[in-house]
Amino acid sequence: MSLSCAFTTLVLAIHVYLAIGCPQLYGVQAPYLLYSREDWGAVHATDIHPLKTPVPYVIIHHTYLPAACNSTQQCKAAMKSMQNYHNSLDWGDIGYHFCVGSEGGAYEGRGWHNLGIHAGPVNNYSIGICLIGDWRVEQPPREMLETTKSLINTGILNGAISPTYKLKGHSQIMATECPGTALLDIISKWDHYSEEQFVINKKDN
Repeated sequence: MSLSCAFTTLVLAIHVYLAIGCPQLYGVQAPYLLYSREDWGAVHATDIHPLKTPVPYVIIHHTYLPAACNSTQQCKAAMKSMQNYHNSLDWGDIGYHFCVGSEGGAYEGRGWHNLGIHAGPVNNYSIGICLIGDWRVEQPPREMLETTKSLINTGILNGAISPTYKLKGHSQIMATECPGTALLDIISKWDHYSEEQFVINKKDN
């Protein structure tokens, strides 16, 4: 094995990230590129409140609109579009903590430690991850799904997500088609998926 290959294997094995300029490369289950708010051109957030971590829930969403993005340029434009729309609702920022594009890139929204606006009563207890696109009928690309899993693992490793978290789709919390029938069927087979009713632990209030 060459020195470069050995180094790459070591990086992935011990879960460290490599700075390659912008964005950053992370490796958990599968390596993925994480684009910061600065990378996609976010405007300054006006709604910033701390999120109590580690959270016990991860909520999966889809956008419906904007449509699926297949390049970094398209996904950055989608992020700007979502932030503009959410700001028009007086949310003070994009509602999601992270979004994922069809090309496998992860895009920072509110990040790991800020309260999101994405799932009503579960906002205080969850990280919201949005898979950009309409996943009611079509299935998301493999790269998008693998990045989503790795992003969740990153949250566990950095203490933002509880190791015993419960995974749910948005439609399990509120009356909505989100995250789409096809995507909900996929995540229902993932570890930590839960059909249990959401219950607020009063000790967490």
